[in-house]
Amino acid sequence: MSTRTFARAALVGAGALALLGPLTAATAFAASDTGRGADRVMAAPYAVVPYETVNVRSGPSTSYDKVGSVTAGQPRGAYCWVTGQTITDNGYTNNVWVKLVEGYVSAVYLKGDKYGDLPASARC
Repeated sequence: MSTRTFARAALVGAGALALLGPLTAATAFAASDTGRGADRVMAAPYAVVPYETVNVRSGPSTSYDKVGSVTAGQPRGAYCWVTGQTITDNGYTNNVWVKLVEGYVSAVYLKGDKYGDLPASARC
């Protein structure tokens, strides 16, 4: 196998792993989540974890109805992120809301970066 062919095969393999990464992470979170919602984590391509109990809304603002909540530390499946109402809490300000299986949560309450550790490209 030539060096060029080997390099191309390595790049293709790395690309496949990058595509499977979010699914693998969601599956790993689901496998460790023995409580309610494990199926909800597996249903989405990403997993997010709130660092405190957070309200889930029907849209990306506190003016939308509360449709539930997620307990601190409990992984949840996530699809994408949108911009919405700006939220300031615990010294952080952000207008990014993450779409979960159940609804929307402000990324201010999620572990990780400003997108709740979703890729910047995972915009809804």
